[in-house]
Amino acid sequence: MVSNDRPVPPTLETDRLILRPFLPTDAPDVYRLAGERDIAATTANIPHPYPEELAERWIATHVGNFAEGKAANLAITLRPDDRLCGAIGLVFNGENNCAELGYWIGKPDWGRGYCTEAATEIVRYGFDDLHLHRIHSSHFASNPASGRVMQKIGMIREGCLRQHIRKWGKWEDVVLYGILRAEWQRWVMGNG
Repeated sequence: MVSNDRPVPPTLETDRLILRPFLPTDAPDVYRLAGERDIAATTANIPHPYPEELAERWIATHVGNFAEGKAANLAITLRPDDRLCGAIGLVFNGENNCAELGYWIGKPDWGRGYCTEAATEIVRYGFDDLHLHRIHSSHFASNPASGRVMQKIGMIREGCLRQHIRKWGKWEDVVLYGILRAEWQRWVMGNG
């Protein structure tokens, strides 16, 4: 049983989105959206086929992971109807005061700028509210759209790990991006 005084992931808001803690009732939508082969193809960690019970198990880990300082995983939902369109999160490295950014958007909502909007807000949260020093992310070279999101939020390309991950029998290059708090602050000033 979860105590009422246990910290829960935050709720963050943008013009078009609400980034909120996942609810158990989100599991069918996570299963439907993350279960798409095209979603799994762009990530190192989402399997395909996606087991139906995986969404419930994944959501059940979120409050504990946040309370233990491991991660903040949030549902990306659309205003005003709270329709789930994706997921975004930070995985924390407390020893080094940094976090890894990860995200996915369901296929029905690709190309609408939701990922950039959500990523901008969670990076703001990481730097302004959590006072992180650095946030980093990566994408498969075969998924340049994810790299464009990172560029749009001020991240800097830091390198490429050639043939770093084997996904479905094919070697994938992994492109690395990062941003420091001071760089973020300059980026905000230039884009505000």
